[in-house]
Amino acid sequence: MPPADPTLPVLLARRAAERPTAPFVVETATGAVWTYADAHADADRWAGALARAGLSAGDTALVMLPPCTEAVAAWLGLSRLRAMEVPINTGYVGRLLRYVVEDSGAAVMVAHADHLAALEEAAAGTAVLRTIVVVGARGPLPSSAFELVTAADFLDGATAPADLAPPAGRDIASIIYTSGTTGPSKGVLVTWRQAELTATGIMPTELFDETDAFYSPFPMFHMSGKGPLYAAALLGARVVMRPRFDTARFWSDVREYRATTTILLGAMANFLHQQPAHPDDATTPLRDALLLPLVGDVDGFRERFGLRVRTTFNMTETACCILSDGGDLADDTSCGRVRPGFQARVVDADDVEVGPGELGELVLRGDEPWTLMAGYWGKPEATVAAWRNQWLHTGDGFTRDADGNFYFVDRIKDAIRRRGENISSAELEEEVNAHPDVVESAAVAVPSEYGEDEIKLVVVPRPGTRPTPEELVAFLSDRVARFMVPRYVEIVDELPKTPTQKVRKVELRAAGVGPGTWDRMATSTPRRQPG
Repeated sequence: MPPADPTLPVLLARRAAERPTAPFVVETATGAVWTYADAHADADRWAGALARAGLSAGDTALVMLPPCTEAVAAWLGLSRLRAMEVPINTGYVGRLLRYVVEDSGAAVMVAHADHLAALEEAAAGTAVLRTIVVVGARGPLPSSAFELVTAADFLDGATAPADLAPPAGRDIASIIYTSGTTGPSKGVLVTWRQAELTATGIMPTELFDETDAFYSPFPMFHMSGKGPLYAAALLGARVVMRPRFDTARFWSDVREYRATTTILLGAMANFLHQQPAHPDDATTPLRDALLLPLVGDVDGFRERFGLRVRTTFNMTETACCILSDGGDLADDTSCGRVRPGFQARVVDADDVEVGPGELGELVLRGDEPWTLMAGYWGKPEATVAAWRNQWLHTGDGFTRDADGNFYFVDRIKDAIRRRGENISSAELEEEVNAHPDVVESAAVAVPSEYGEDEIKLVVVPRPGTRPTPEELVAFLSDRVARFMVPRYVEIVDELPKTPTQKVRKVELRAAGVGPGTWDRMATSTPRRQPG
C-alpha cells in the first residue's frame, strides 16, 4: 500500500496555498462557489470559534446540517483541533435523535435552524449538551432549553490557534453512527486513513485529475458525502453539492455544472434508467459512475448513457476493500475483487474460510494500520465482537468464485436498505411497539421495483383491538424519519418463532407481499388479512 497522503485538513491548506482560487465546492442550492482558499479560511474560523467554546483534542461535537459548505467547514474546523465530529442523520427525530445526542457525550452542537424544534422535543434535558450553534437562522432565535447562538455570532472574530498539531492518519475524522442493525446504533470511529482510502475507492486518483467534478447529492452524515470531498482535494478537483438526489434535476445539473463522475446507489440508477430515452443521453459531461449495487441491465445502462461503470462493496466500518478494476466488471452481479492493501475471506460460523461458491460471512482486514475502523465509540464489547480473531466481521453473506470475484448474497443482520439509507429493523420495531394497540412486530425487507428494498411491517395487535395499517403508518410518521416509514403493513395473530422465541424473519421475508398485505402506495382499496 502506498504511503498515506496528508489528512484532509492538511491537504486543504496545501491546496489553498497552491491553487487558492480553484473551486473546491459548488452549491447548486445557492450557486455559491467555495474556493480552496475559502474552505481553508472558513475551517480555520470554525477551529478558532470551537476552541473558544472550550473544545480541544479528543472532545466530541454534534453536527446536524444538510449538505452545505458550513457542514464541511465545521467538520474540518473540529478536525483542526483534533476533536471528533459526530454528524447526525438529518431525518432523525424522537428517540433515535435523543439516543445519538446522549451517546455522543457532546456538549456543543452545530445544527440548522430547521432542526431546532425536533432537538427541543427530543433532547431537552440531556445530561451534557448545552450549546447549539444555529446555521440558517431566519430572524430572532427562539427560547430554548439550550444556549442558542447564531453561526455568525459564534464565528465573529475567531481565528485558529497558532499551536495546533495537524491531525494524523490514526486520528478520528468522524464518529458516524450505523443504523443499529443488531440493537442500538453504534458510533463508528472512522480514522483519517480509512477516510482517505474510502475516498480513493469512490474516486480513484489514477482515473481522474484536477479537471474533474464529482456530483454529490449525498448527506454529510454518510461517507458517500464525505469521501468525494477528500478525493477532490487529493486531485485538486471540485465537488458539485446538491442537498438531495432529484431525478428530474440530475441531467440538467450534470450539464450546467459539467459533472464528470458520481455515485449512483441502486435505486438512483434505476430511477434514471426508467426515464424516457433522449437522443443526447450519451453525450453529457458525465463519463463515469460508481454503482452500488450494479443495475440488472448494466450493459444497457452504460451504453445508453455513455458511461464507464465501476462498483464496490463498502460499509461505514470499511474502506472500499472490494472494488472493481476501473470499468472492468467481472459480470453484472460481482462487487469486484480484493483491493491491494486489504485481505478478504468468506468464512463459516466458526470463522473457518469456505471454498469457492460456498456461502459465508465476509470478513476483512488491512495490511497497514488504521485503514479500517478504530472501533465503536464507547462500546468495547461490540468492538471486540466485530474484530474477533483479528478480522473485521461485516455481518453480510457473500460467496466468491475461483477467480477471486466476490458476490453479495444477503444481509446476515436484519438490516433494510431503502433509497440509499440503511434502516435498523430493531429500531423501527421499537417505535411501532410503542403503539398502545401493538403487542409485537417485525420489520423485514421485501424487493422494490426500483431496486434495493421496501419495508414490510408485520404487526401482532393487542387482544381485542385491531389497529388499521393507516393508523400505524400515521403513528410512525410522527416518530421516525420519512425513509423509515413502511410501505407495506400486515396484521397477523402471531409471528413465526424459533423454539427459543426468536422471530423467524426468514419466513416473513419469504412470504413477501401477499393478499393480506396493505400497500400505502396502492391506488385500490387495501386488503387486510382476515381475523
